[in-house]
Amino acid sequence: MKRSIEAELNRWKVEPLRMPLLIRGARQVGKSFTVEKFGKKNFEQTVTINFELKPSLKDCFRDLDPTKIIRDIELALKVQIRPGTTLLFLDEVQLCPEAIASLRYFKELMGDLHVIAAGSLLEFSLEGKNISFPVGRVQSIYMRPLSFLEFLQVMDEDQLIQFILSYEWGMEIGQAVHERLMDQVKIYFFIGGMPGAIAKYQATKSLQDAQNYLMTLINLYRADMAKYATKTQYRYLQILFDRAPESVGLRFKYSFIDPDAKSRDLQTALDQLSWAGLLNPVLATSAGGMPLQSQVKSKVQKLLYLDIGMLQTALKVDPLIFFREDLTLIHAGALAEQFVGQELIAYANPHDRMQLHFWEREKKDSSAEVDYILPVGPHIVPIEVKAGATGKLRSIHSFMEEKKSPFGIRICGSTPQKSSPVLTLPFYLVSQLRRLCSRT
Repeated sequence: MKRSIEAELNRWKVEPLRMPLLIRGARQVGKSFTVEKFGKKNFEQTVTINFELKPSLKDCFRDLDPTKIIRDIELALKVQIRPGTTLLFLDEVQLCPEAIASLRYFKELMGDLHVIAAGSLLEFSLEGKNISFPVGRVQSIYMRPLSFLEFLQVMDEDQLIQFILSYEWGMEIGQAVHERLMDQVKIYFFIGGMPGAIAKYQATKSLQDAQNYLMTLINLYRADMAKYATKTQYRYLQILFDRAPESVGLRFKYSFIDPDAKSRDLQTALDQLSWAGLLNPVLATSAGGMPLQSQVKSKVQKLLYLDIGMLQTALKVDPLIFFREDLTLIHAGALAEQFVGQELIAYANPHDRMQLHFWEREKKDSSAEVDYILPVGPHIVPIEVKAGATGKLRSIHSFMEEKKSPFGIRICGSTPQKSSPVLTLPFYLVSQLRRLCSRT
């Protein structure tokens, strides 16, 4: 699978002031596969230390001096590590907090050696270990599930990709092309962007095989939490992780998760699941200007799940619904909102933890709410995920009137329409949203 993050790895390789690279992301999003592929293509050798497969190699990091670390690795693995020709890959690095701490010294004392670390649940692994994160000495990059464009690439739909990338306002989309693209969107809605699920579907063309994999993956995440959390932590993590799918698209309320739990305990669990990349909070903001983050309402938020395929699996949605109903209506629109949010995150700068926002009117007794608001150039663009024929879009009009926004975006299953002031984009063009807005 070709991933867009590979371009970032290629840039990192030749940077003159390069730092060790830490690839962060949830389990099974493709970190190890992508690094191994990158190493094979760009270096004479890749020396991989997988702390899960070979826990004994943790002993190589009992001293933080890179010279001693490299000496011990060479002796243990019977290899020679040479700067410029060797990529040192520390995989499942969360299992060895000392290896995380050592990264800063590779930058300071052995900066000519290419070092990549990859892991998940890093904050869990460092908690209580008296080990600080090497801020300023390590370059972090975030890896997410495959985007819809990456999914199309795996499905060998190069013509559809080129059509999406070259689309401009006013181009006519024939019904046959539109339906073909929407069929791919529906499949992506069901299996999502986790590499294992896509590989299952690609091999067997069975939606059931993909869903079985996703259920196994959900159980794997539960097991991971038990490894790193205390008993008390695990209780809240499990409750929140299990109930979160039903909260997608709704204002998040702790009482819905567990009416008997203290909100501060669930808030800690939410922070931890966010660090792990399993949940993505969408914060409410008054949107009075930029940056949006400076105007957030800290206690008002919604949730997105890691992946839409995992979400529909957790919700046990009937597969036939995806091919019979308007996607904006499935599970009260939660899956459509998840798709748009997941796509916005997927195309964000991988060096940044993308923070999404939504808007709700501050006036008393007002229910106006816009699903997403996004800075695009000098504008704050309101985005609603609504059915093409029936959506009234009162909230988006309220936002534009109140905030003097020149236009808004409706995402749905219809063909594109540039009818001001609300522009219509189909799901398959979310990746082009910023580009098309700049041409409005």
